[in-house]
Amino acid sequence: MKRIFLGMLTPSSNTVLEPVTRAMLAGLPEVSVHFSRFRVTEIALSSSALAQFDEREIFRAAELLAHAKVDVIAWNGTSSGWLGFDADHQLCRRISAETGIQATTSLTAVVEGLRTLGITRPAIATSYLADIDARLVQVLEQSGFKVAAIRGMGFKRSIDMGKVQPDETFRLAREVVRSAPEADGILVSCGNLRSFEAIEPLESDTGLPVVTSNQAGLWQALRMAGITDRLAHLGRLLKSF
Repeated sequence: MKRIFLGMLTPSSNTVLEPVTRAMLAGLPEVSVHFSRFRVTEIALSSSALAQFDEREIFRAAELLAHAKVDVIAWNGTSSGWLGFDADHQLCRRISAETGIQATTSLTAVVEGLRTLGITRPAIATSYLADIDARLVQVLEQSGFKVAAIRGMGFKRSIDMGKVQPDETFRLAREVVRSAPEADGILVSCGNLRSFEAIEPLESDTGLPVVTSNQAGLWQALRMAGITDRLAHLGRLLKSF
């Protein structure tokens, strides 16, 4: 059995991505996931917060993953979507050019996930401040989506996002959907938010397909690595290879 190594770049303050991703991969013993961090402690549009996303630090972290000969490098940070797809695509191209390894991002994966499930009018729940939400709406609408509704939890510090319990995520997402009867799907956006436990309850409760940052990032990384096994209990997306 060929082993598959997934490499993931994650903000230094993220406490959710690693345990959640390993839990999601429990049914695929041939796949292992490996992480590299760089400094990110707050999510905001201030100059100090934006300065955290230093490409030199990101590339240094990607280089360390390349030492492990991973099959894919995925940057898991959906909130950086305020920079838009051009920045994401440029980042992927540079990571691939410098490491020789194919790369993707959470934002790219989320958009692909929404399209795969036929979602055009997502209701969105996030952990973010209102200005980050507004930028996310702008980026998604430039990509052809019509955001039905969006509501954030108002956190600035990433460490606080990681303390939110799955039932809180579930309640917020359900409230957003109920405020937007035209929604045809749900997006839960934040790589440091416990959302994977809420995916199937939300799909069952609302009847709508659900995409979350970490779920979509894993789905995209697995596809790029040539893994098409369906994973149970993670919603319709992980059954859509």
